[in-house]
Amino acid sequence: MTELQARAVVKAYGPTPALRGVTLDVAEGEIIAVTGPSGCGKSTLLHCLAGILRPDAGEITWRGQRIDTWSEAARSRLRRTEFGVLFQFGQLVAELTAAENVALPLLLAGTGRREARTAALTWLERLGVAEVADARPGEMSGGQQQRCATARALVTEPRVIFADEPTGALDTLAGEQVLTRLVRLAREQGTAVVLVTHEPRIAAYADREVVLRDGAVDHTGLGLDASLAGGPR
Repeated sequence: MTELQARAVVKAYGPTPALRGVTLDVAEGEIIAVTGPSGCGKSTLLHCLAGILRPDAGEITWRGQRIDTWSEAARSRLRRTEFGVLFQFGQLVAELTAAENVALPLLLAGTGRREARTAALTWLERLGVAEVADARPGEMSGGQQQRCATARALVTEPRVIFADEPTGALDTLAGEQVLTRLVRLAREQGTAVVLVTHEPRIAAYADREVVLRDGAVDHTGLGLDASLAGGPR
């Protein structure tokens, strides 16, 4: 079942085109890797799909509703409930502890403080970083920070996770740990993942690869080999 759709999406930054009519379907529970060279429009596509940016033309549809016409407030609410976003550098709030960072989306959605903290601690444990629950970002390693950010993205049990180069700032081992847990937990709860990366080893975790070149989908490539679909288990 297709839940998220982009239709002929166009986006430019001033005179510079970033997306040139991209069309993409994301099915329920599907893990998609969006790949391509630097500057090809990968992050712009992710930000349009997540409602962070509005396309200049085309449509973004979520469960039959066109969300690119929604207000910023409505799209922000969607990112607190149905969507989760994970950035390359985690973007944790420096003044908050790990547990407080993870609980933040729930608190913003109106969940009680005690319930939100309990959920945050559960997700930190699931990501293997329960020991840093009361630590602030400056007291954690890069891998611990990114796992906390992953917990924050998953704590609302969203239907889609948008991950923009989530291992780009990590060494190989820490990156593998983050991706392994993200993919496993997403599959357990049937969450779709749109994963932007330029690394083939990261793309190998996906069910399907979509290659962008010069702001458009490259239909000439063969994508992921079927034997790699789903990535390392």
